[in-house]
Amino acid sequence: MKLTLKPLLWEPADPRHGPVAWSARLTGAFLALVLVALVFCFAFHQLTYRWNWPSVFRYRWDLLSGWLVTIAISAASLGLSTLIGLGFALARRSRLLALRYFGNLYVEVVRGTPLLVQILIFFYVVAAAFRLENRYLAGVLILSFFSGAYISEIIRAGIESVGQSQLESARAIGLTRAQTYRYVIFPQALRLTLPPLAGQFVSLIKDSSLLSIIAVNEFTQAARDVNSVTYSTLECYLPLAVGYLILTLPISLWTRALEKKVRFDT
Repeated sequence: MKLTLKPLLWEPADPRHGPVAWSARLTGAFLALVLVALVFCFAFHQLTYRWNWPSVFRYRWDLLSGWLVTIAISAASLGLSTLIGLGFALARRSRLLALRYFGNLYVEVVRGTPLLVQILIFFYVVAAAFRLENRYLAGVLILSFFSGAYISEIIRAGIESVGQSQLESARAIGLTRAQTYRYVIFPQALRLTLPPLAGQFVSLIKDSSLLSIIAVNEFTQAARDVNSVTYSTLECYLPLAVGYLILTLPISLWTRALEKKVRFDT
């Protein structure tokens, strides 16, 4: 019996040992889901709570509208924060001291202060000074600059992980600085930065819930509004959790597949 079950429940830790059968993957995923389901079923069964799903279902379109707003804000912030992070990662490696120190100052200030404070200062002070009244655009900029600081550090760490000998070899064969980054540094840095980048992208999507303090009617704010009307807390926040999971899980799966695609032996 042990010999029969082992191929279904075990896979090598090193992917170079060979591909894993789909039966093993499905069996492992099924067992994990069953375990999680049993824990939550037991927890909710012990809960003395009267469910009131019909009252929340009447506001389903409000929740859907907030979810779509979260998708739009997160998608725009993901793209812009990646560009900001890449730019500041290169700035922190610049030979121009003023540009390097400016990048260091940006990263340290953003990472050293809470996002909640940054939202309030940026919207009510900076955005007001520049006559930026669109809360949704301000929310995208705030999230992008906040997440860009972390992405900058992730990219910088990936770039600096490339060995000095490879950079010297690139110069020896006549590659320019731009060509060295394109053909030598970035392909290797991408493989190393994908896992932390996926975590940062997931955090960015969840951080968008804090934009409700400047009256951005995103998913979390919609759930709060419905809860204030129906007084059905669990019925409002359980769909909230599922909605965020639907957004974050594909990012994790996509980056994991991309990580396998760009993996190579060194």
